[in-house]
Amino acid sequence: MKQLKWLLSHQLKYSKVKQKTGGFTLIELLVGLLLAFLVITPLLGFMINIMDNDRKEQAKATTEQDIKAALDYIGRDLQQSVYIYNAKGIKEIRDELPHYDKKDKYFPVLVFWKRQYIPQGLVAKTTTTDNPDGTKTTTSEKDDTFVYSLVAYYVIKDDNTTWSKAARIGRFQISNGYGLTDTEKNNTRDTGFQMFSLDNEGNLEAKMNKWTKKTDETYEQQVLPLVDYIDQTTTGTTNNPTPTCANGELVPKFSGSGDDVATDNVKTRGFYVCVDSAKTVAEVYLRGNALARIQSNNFDFDDNQDSIKSYFPQSSIRVQGIGYLFTK
Repeated sequence: MKQLKWLLSHQLKYSKVKQKTGGFTLIELLVGLLLAFLVITPLLGFMINIMDNDRKEQAKATTEQDIKAALDYIGRDLQQSVYIYNAKGIKEIRDELPHYDKKDKYFPVLVFWKRQYIPQGLVAKTTTTDNPDGTKTTTSEKDDTFVYSLVAYYVIKDDNTTWSKAARIGRFQISNGYGLTDTEKNNTRDTGFQMFSLDNEGNLEAKMNKWTKKTDETYEQQVLPLVDYIDQTTTGTTNNPTPTCANGELVPKFSGSGDDVATDNVKTRGFYVCVDSAKTVAEVYLRGNALARIQSNNFDFDDNQDSIKSYFPQSSIRVQGIGYLFTK
């Protein structure tokens, strides 16, 4: 019994010693926390900086890709053009295009007529075959055709929260109908479309500038978005000068008055063109705004700030259309 008491007493003493020597004092804990703070804080800041730089580089790359993709799309569209409106032409027909009542938010920068390819649009031949069971099978052979379409690319800067606070580009198109009969042509014609007339007096430019939409018809087609995050910075300032054209005529105009002049929200060089209507040539310029992807304010272009220029990628494409073709 004495041996059992001695073992129990010895174990209790050993446990107390172990408790005293196995823990940390408050001072030791505070010193440990301080050292951890001094080590982890710089590492955390370093990681945040890496993540922020990666986000910025991703915004730049995405904007550059969007600009190139938009230019490729516009270029392919322009290759089928038969007539491209210059600034004077846009001034003459702008009230016939959509959103004329929102001139401070929508501007039709690039407007042209094109040949719209319609695969198997015409029924060339119909054949009826008698089947053994007494029924008949009708087959049709179809030919490809084309129609004339009016296309307008807009620079848009409005308060639509679906899109960014920068500008965007939208596309509008209406096409003529096709078919072998007037009924078929009328059924496939877009609402509001009316063919240009070559019976008017004057040269080709004068004739095309007299185009009007179909009377008493309202457009059903919408201005559909093509690309967002286009630079919205107001041009004509010291840090964002007005662009010029070495070849062709600048569209839009940025000074003066009239429907060919961009004002208010759409007075930006984020999207402009140089047009030679006589040669059916247009040079398209786009400038994106990657800065608007990563912050909600202070994302205007400034030519004097080299540190932000890389956030505004620019690109251009020069396209010659197929030229004007007379209709039947």
